[in-house]
Amino acid sequence: MNTLILPKHVAERRIKQVEKEKKENNIPEASKLPRPTGWRILVLPHRGQGKTKGGVLLSDKTVEETQIATNVGLVLAVGPDAYSDKERFPNGPWCKEKDWAIFARYAGSRLNIEGGELRILNDDEILGTTDDPESILSPVTH
Repeated sequence: MNTLILPKHVAERRIKQVEKEKKENNIPEASKLPRPTGWRILVLPHRGQGKTKGGVLLSDKTVEETQIATNVGLVLAVGPDAYSDKERFPNGPWCKEKDWAIFARYAGSRLNIEGGELRILNDDEILGTTDDPESILSPVTH
């Protein structure tokens, strides 16, 4: 497995970004989250800022529609068998916990929770990762 070494300031910014996202999205305690089984991955879809670049506040319904249609989310948990098939994933896992993963717009199974929804995706449904979920434009607000 390859190890990525980040400058301390980059790692600290990433940790702050994840903590901010957890606060903004009211992520439940880890003990209350469903645990993905097998090759599945639990993802919290990105909700966005709740307003447009021009400063227009978006309604709760619009923010919810954005979250449903989004194609980027925070990886909360990875199942025990995810990425274990060395033939399919010769270079190792495509993502890990606390990564911002990119996936197909309506991929996975949707689970409603208080304050939004979660998605459970198969390990091969991850298309990529990003450091900045805001850089992936939402179809509803942009």
